[in-house]
Amino acid sequence: MSTSLAMAAPWRLYCSACDTTAPGDTLTSLCPACSQPWLTNVTLPGQREDGVDASARGLWRYRSVLPVFPDEPVVALGEGWTPMMEAPALAQAIGVGRLWIKDEGQNPTASFKARGMALAITRARAFGVRGVTVPTAGNAGAALAAYAAAAGVPVRVYAPRTTPPPILDTVLAFGATLILVDGHIGDAGREARAYAAEHGWFDVSTLREPYRVEGMKTMGYEMAEQLGWRLPDAFVYPTGGGEGTIGIWKAIAEMQGAGWLNPAERRPKVIVAQAAGCAPIVRAFAANESAAAPWIDPTTYASGLRVPGPLGDRLLLRALRESGGAAVAVTDEVMRTETARLAQATGIDAAPEGGCALAALVTLVERGELHAGSEVVLFNTGSGASYRWRN
Repeated sequence: MSTSLAMAAPWRLYCSACDTTAPGDTLTSLCPACSQPWLTNVTLPGQREDGVDASARGLWRYRSVLPVFPDEPVVALGEGWTPMMEAPALAQAIGVGRLWIKDEGQNPTASFKARGMALAITRARAFGVRGVTVPTAGNAGAALAAYAAAAGVPVRVYAPRTTPPPILDTVLAFGATLILVDGHIGDAGREARAYAAEHGWFDVSTLREPYRVEGMKTMGYEMAEQLGWRLPDAFVYPTGGGEGTIGIWKAIAEMQGAGWLNPAERRPKVIVAQAAGCAPIVRAFAANESAAAPWIDPTTYASGLRVPGPLGDRLLLRALRESGGAAVAVTDEVMRTETARLAQATGIDAAPEGGCALAALVTLVERGELHAGSEVVLFNTGSGASYRWRN
């Protein structure tokens, strides 16, 4: 399915796995040649000062590096420019030099997913789509429901029945049609894609369109700017579908390629944190595989990490190897302990995914892969309030 905007887009699409390219004004899903994700090539201004609009709100301060037209109205709810708070006491207790927590729970609908949906719905509205579908472990559905409501675009959200009720209530509050599915997010994905194909709607699943990752990459731009336009030694990201990790790595490459950051500066280690009950990237990385086999019977209470077959597996594994990074699996028991520790040590309402990231960091320090001089940014990807309810 493809269509074109009235004006040719100044960006292009390129396949993440082969040499296929397409005009930026093409509405498309996966690469037709190899069925891998598209990415977007936006030319950055040569001077960093020309590319950052400090007067703009949230992630739109980086509008010049995003696939939107200069005068195009965007779908915005205040997403981005989340606080990145240093945690010196926690850094000392863990054994690293400096530690910052990037709190994505302060986005609209309480997670990092707001960033991607702001871009995805801005582009979907410009293309005039009939409606959008998404499978979700929770937060993506809540974010899509909010941004689709703001844009006046119909939306159907497919979620596993085990999704935390507060997140499902958020989906319904924005007027989205919610379909509960037996099984995991992969089962929800099959139903979402089937409905989209049958009814001419557009599926905005993770990496099945090229714009959600563009919103996610703004976390990388913010990380660099909030550190004074430099990079940490490592960043730790709790990883399910992988668009956040992939987006940050893409941002770093863009900034260095354009000279916004020193091209000679060593890029940070990518640290992927996954639940032990659903760790396809950890397993594939340990086995030196280029792709990850689906995880059978995924189990973890951190619903955002319960993604058994991430479409971005090849991109994640590539980033891990290019950065000399690491992938760590964390049990739910340890995750619960470290989530509480993160909240009580910093005052940040950490989601289980944030606790998973902290546990991975502790593991790497214990292994000697990070040391007392390391500077680390840890991403808390959502609000702990989304996971608290009484039966």
